[in-house]
Order: sequence, then C-alpha cells, then structure tokens
Amino acid sequence: MAALDRVKVLVLGDSGVGKSSLVHLLCQNQVLGNPSWTVGCSVDVRIHDYKEGTPEEKSYYIELWDVGGSVGSASSVKSTRAVFYNSVNGIILVHDLTNKKSSQNLCRWSLEALNRDVAPTGVLVTNGDYDREQFADNQIPLLVIGTKLDQIPETKRNEVLTRTAFLAEDFNAEEINLDCTNPRYLAAGSSNAVKLSRFFDKVIEKRYLLRDGNQIPGFSDRKRFGGGALKSFHYD
Repeated sequence: MAALDRVKVLVLGDSGVGKSSLVHLLCQNQVLGNPSWTVGCSVDVRIHDYKEGTPEEKSYYIELWDVGGSVGSASSVKSTRAVFYNSVNGIILVHDLTNKKSSQNLCRWSLEALNRDVAPTGVLVTNGDYDREQFADNQIPLLVIGTKLDQIPETKRNEVLTRTAFLAEDFNAEEINLDCTNPRYLAAGSSNAVKLSRFFDKVIEKRYLLRDGNQIPGFSDRKRFGGGALKSFHYD
C-alpha cells in the first residue's frame, strides 16, 4: 500500500468527558473497556477515505491527538499542552452532556488551542456566554461531540440537546451526540457517521486541496506513515 498523506486533529475537553473512549471507538471501532486518565497526550490513527464513492476518492491518515484534560498552574498548562497545538488541521471539542460545566469549558479549550497566547490559568470555566466573533475568522474546522447521551433522562433530553445545539452554532461547527459504549451511534450510513466523514473531508481539504491562499499550515517535513494498519502512539 502506498504511503498516505496525514492530517492532525486535536481532541480537546475536560477530564472525564470520554475523549479516550471516543478516540478508541473512532480508530478501532471497538468500545474501550477500561479507560484510564490520559497524561500528556495519546495519539491514535485511523484511515479515512476522502469523498468515498466518488472519482476523487483518496485515503488519508487521520491522527487523533487526545490531549489530557487535567489542569494545573499557568506554567504547567503552557509547558505540557502548548507543544501539542502546533500544526493543527482540525479540532474535535468533546463535552459530557450530563455535565454543563464541561460544555461551557469548550470555549476556553478552543481558544487555548487556536491562540496559545491566551492559555488560561486555573480551572477552565466560562460563564456560558460565547462571542461568535472569536470564531468567525477561524480557518480550522471544528466538530463538537457530546458524550454520555444514554445517561440523560428522557424528561431532560430535549432541554440539554437544545442547549448544546446553540453551543455548536456558536462555534460554527456540526454537532454529534452519542454514547461511546455503543458503536451503533457511529454505524456506517448513520447521520453521525455522515457528519464525521464530512468533518474529516473538510479537514483534508483545508490541509491539502485549497488553493485560494487560506490553507492551514501543515507539517513542514511531510512525514509519512507506511503500511495500512492502524497505529497508536503515546506521548506521556
């Protein structure tokens, strides 16, 4: 199999929202039985077929960088996470649908990744007010994923999903809500799978295919991974 081009996608969100379970499901198509806390960053890889089923179809490696969500001092935040934010092509923002604070924190997570000069200190909390202008000129594709959908009582589900829909709109991003312990939420042909594929297509287009001067900077070394098997890398 010929070497494939790659794109780098950050997976960001508070500790405990299910980022590791999500990445494992996306890359291995399996439920992660006993997830552990991510220290530093864990990287897993999946193969994505860009514009599958069309004459333009081409396979790419999608690197999913699961960045640990724990917070410490200002110097700790800058030294342990800033290095992972280089040459980013896409961002998946993950929140726990049963934890409103984790949803509010996505604004700070995104700003930290998009502009390292405003890396927050202390606990990542906002008042829930999102200024859409902060993301109006953002060229990096964003996707908002809510986890633990199965844990929301039916009586509250409508209220929660309405709130998170506005959140995704503020980020100018599509939204997926799922239960990471149930692969059917990302089954081939489902609306969630279509949204995910569309997001990865957009990331690839921004990285490799646009010629209008708005391309996202990529890796200067154009490093390749050989072989067709999925691979996992851990930076702890």
